[in-house]
Amino acid sequence: MSTVIYPSPIFGPVISRRLGVSLGINLMPADGKICTFDCIYCECGLNAQRRPTMKRPSTDEVAKALEDKLKEMTAEGRLPDVLTFAGNGEPTVHPDFPAIIDAVTALRDRYCPEAKVSVLSNATRAGVPAVREALMKVDNNIQKLDTISPDYIRRINQPTGHYDVAEVIDHLKAFGGHVIIQTMFMTGRDLEGNDADNTADTYVTPWLEAVKAIKPEKVMIYTIDRETPDLNLRKASHEVLDAIARRVAEAGLEVSVSY
Repeated sequence: MSTVIYPSPIFGPVISRRLGVSLGINLMPADGKICTFDCIYCECGLNAQRRPTMKRPSTDEVAKALEDKLKEMTAEGRLPDVLTFAGNGEPTVHPDFPAIIDAVTALRDRYCPEAKVSVLSNATRAGVPAVREALMKVDNNIQKLDTISPDYIRRINQPTGHYDVAEVIDHLKAFGGHVIIQTMFMTGRDLEGNDADNTADTYVTPWLEAVKAIKPEKVMIYTIDRETPDLNLRKASHEVLDAIARRVAEAGLEVSVSY
């Protein structure tokens, strides 16, 4: 079982494969996980294994903890490249997410104006108007789309509520290009013993067509980096990731690869 549970509301800084020196902002409880997905590759473990007993941090608690950390980093002469909403679950489910975005942006402008504000999201709430408006304010609106196969999403991402991938794609299109698509590619077996490989052409081609329709500013493709709840999952090879990245680039889209 994976054991990575992040402090709340601030953790790090950490070195992100995709974003550089990242100061994490965790809007979930410090002792558990709350997420609208239950991905079998999640480094925080499965939802049922990580039921929290603590509350989510308030807007004021997030702002104070962030300001204290930024003051500390300023005094040490080291500032983050990015302030990243991540941690123990889906950040956009926090009921005060829009207000927290405003508070974090104001502190960024005061202490580290060169830093980017990033949100790592699974896109389940991209169609909620208040959430969409907040996401349009951040520098890096990073939204997940691992595949367009409903069966694969059911087995691997395991949504905890309503999830229609066609609707999600429409919501991602509605950002008008102010969105970065992140996709996990991997191999191995799922919890049911079925193939979990989404690197074959039968998955990649329709996924790429959807990404082209979304017209994101960038595509981030990556693979497993830490222990996963399902120990039968495997990293996608460098060669496979590079081949997918070439196809994305040939479609005229900026792409990055994290091995």
